[in-house]
Amino acid sequence: MSNNSYTNLAINPDEVAVFAIGGLGEIGKNTYGVEYQDEIIIVDAGIKFPEDDLLGVDYVIPDYSYIVENQDRIKGVFITHGHEDHIGGIPFLLKQANVPIYAGPLSLALIRGKLEEHGLLRDAQLFEIKPDDEIAFKHLKLSFFRTTHSIPEPIAMVVDTPQGKIVATGDFKFDFTPVGDPADLHRMAALGTEGVLLLLSDSTNAEIPTFSHSEKVVGASIQKIFERIEGRIIFASFASNIFRLQQAVEGAVKTGRKIVVFGRSMEKAIVNGIELGYIKAPKGTFIEPGEVNQYQPHELLIMCTGSQGEPMAALSRIANGMHRFVTLQMGDTVVFSSNAIPGNTHGVNQLINRISEAGAKVVYGKMNNIHTSGHGGQQEQKLMLRLIQPKYFMPVHGEYRMLKIHAGLAQDTGVPKENCFIFENGDVLALTADSARPAGHFYAQDTYVDGNGIGDIGNAVLRDRHELSEDGVVLAVATVDFKSKMILAGPDMLSRGFIYMRESGDLIRSGQRVLFNAIRKAMNAENANEASVARAMTDAIKPFFYRELEREPIVIPMILTPDKK
Repeated sequence: MSNNSYTNLAINPDEVAVFAIGGLGEIGKNTYGVEYQDEIIIVDAGIKFPEDDLLGVDYVIPDYSYIVENQDRIKGVFITHGHEDHIGGIPFLLKQANVPIYAGPLSLALIRGKLEEHGLLRDAQLFEIKPDDEIAFKHLKLSFFRTTHSIPEPIAMVVDTPQGKIVATGDFKFDFTPVGDPADLHRMAALGTEGVLLLLSDSTNAEIPTFSHSEKVVGASIQKIFERIEGRIIFASFASNIFRLQQAVEGAVKTGRKIVVFGRSMEKAIVNGIELGYIKAPKGTFIEPGEVNQYQPHELLIMCTGSQGEPMAALSRIANGMHRFVTLQMGDTVVFSSNAIPGNTHGVNQLINRISEAGAKVVYGKMNNIHTSGHGGQQEQKLMLRLIQPKYFMPVHGEYRMLKIHAGLAQDTGVPKENCFIFENGDVLALTADSARPAGHFYAQDTYVDGNGIGDIGNAVLRDRHELSEDGVVLAVATVDFKSKMILAGPDMLSRGFIYMRESGDLIRSGQRVLFNAIRKAMNAENANEASVARAMTDAIKPFFYRELEREPIVIPMILTPDKK
């Protein structure tokens, strides 16, 4: 059976299938599905940022084969909110299957920007949804309710199926003093009273025993920090955290500062935030980049991208002296209003060091209350479970240990252990009003995006990249004549990332002798050809390098013949 075969799913006609294409056993790549007969609802389509070992990979997305092979049954992709791990995969999905996308106004604005960059906007099927909307298909009906998160317009999904209601929370916290609209606690409680068959709930902060701080706490901290800074303020945050950006804008207005914005995604976020009414400032607050030098340091707030240490983001270019309009100067204060995403910690620390070396002050970390998570801790997860009162529970959006802890919290709140399901991507849960069972698995592995390439980076390529990064590469070149069985030139060696050739003359000469003997022996074989000689070169030189240096570079043999020279 091929990896992309779905014939091993054992779903009965009256059962509802629930699955994840991404988001289980990981942070990011959130893509979930609810299926009943000839209808499939997809919730979110996110990306995951690569860990350090995925050399050269830009993004990680799910394998969309299941959606592509069943696209005639896909009623739509419904978006809970506009963060990258929930909308970042949409352009890559639409290149393979042009399915309808439903999202709130801000999420839709962010999605349009992405699709425009990919040249997909004209043909995309985009529909705006609001929390009080209902969308009905033949078997399935969707409704929504407001939650609170670190971006405006987060909504949870309620999929009403013939067997019962399935609730997907999306990312959430319980912020009782939010910057935006409050969560709809009454709707959550009403759903719990009516009866919920299955809850899929955010597990990101399952290891945090307490409530997450309110966004208002961060706003107060920003105001205090701004009030005590005398020089320029450079404020770095996630561009999608519109509430945080608004609080920085308010801090600038109250301290009499003009604002200049650097970084394409930050500029778009500010424009979208102003258009949708989430970012408000008096006329003249925002200035053009070329006007920066017209103001004194205490009159400026610079808002920029780069809080994750991205090399080409605005903050990194400012710190490296490569920015067109701004360079760091004594008296500047850089405020990091974010935590490092797993995998980015080293880059962020390096950036903080560079900023400090340039003489600027840096404000970051929990001690300054300059950032709070948009995900609820254990108390909030238990509150969601108590309000929704699901019959069955499936923790999502988290690494395995987080899913396991969250399942334990569900059991603490009264969900029986046998009704909690910790699954992997591709596993299928089959539900009726009175039963839940594992029902097979389909292929749902990672797909790597590298530049314009999607899915063409496999394990073999990554393995080569690791070997290149660790031991370098040696190019071994020889010119041979198969008719006369003679070596006409070489063999020569060229090293990159393996040895410093100017200081390794003896090693190179010894290696050349090893290659010469290997080529001569291989040439004397009855059916000698380019492939057999190249193989002999590799088989001889790799053990030689290991004996001499205990290192194993990638060896690339190159055979030239008189007619190829």
